[in-house]
Amino acid sequence: MEMLTKTELYVRRREIVDKIQKGTLFIYPTDTIYGLGCNAEDDHAVAKIRKIKRLSATPLSVIVPSVDWIRDNCVITKKTEMWLQKLPGPFTLILQLKNKHAVAENVAPKSKTIGIRFIDHWFMETIQKCGVPLITTSANKRGEPFMTSVDDLNKDIERNIEFMIYEGKKKGRPSKIVDVETEKVIER
Repeated sequence: MEMLTKTELYVRRREIVDKIQKGTLFIYPTDTIYGLGCNAEDDHAVAKIRKIKRLSATPLSVIVPSVDWIRDNCVITKKTEMWLQKLPGPFTLILQLKNKHAVAENVAPKSKTIGIRFIDHWFMETIQKCGVPLITTSANKRGEPFMTSVDDLNKDIERNIEFMIYEGKKKGRPSKIVDVETEKVIER
């Protein structure tokens, strides 16, 4: 696994964007904690994340490249519009997906909804350059504490990723999950 700083990412951004678009698995920082991700349109890459995390049918969330992506691919209601005004932020919005081809089928199998993030973090610039949604799930195995520093990185996850964008210890918590239609908030 290769570890990149913010500066190294900027120097090699074209190469890194290309790798992400092609389905490479990697770890990246967000406005909350470190995420394990891949191109959410690549069903093979998504399957690898499911295997690593031991998730069979649990829906995965995505970080989207723009608010326009949300408007183009999700059902937008007045409640949704209200929440879109709060973005970017540390929320995962549960929205109804209207374009089932916007992400690989195995992102949220048997579900009509999807978890959407639009983060307030410098890495968002790279996501926008990718132009595709990215899987965003905590960089840990199911049931283990979430990763806040490289010292917390599970060895099995480390063996299965190509690179990590590292910015030091994170002090955040996982994002709040908001079911937009019911306005139910799940703190993790």
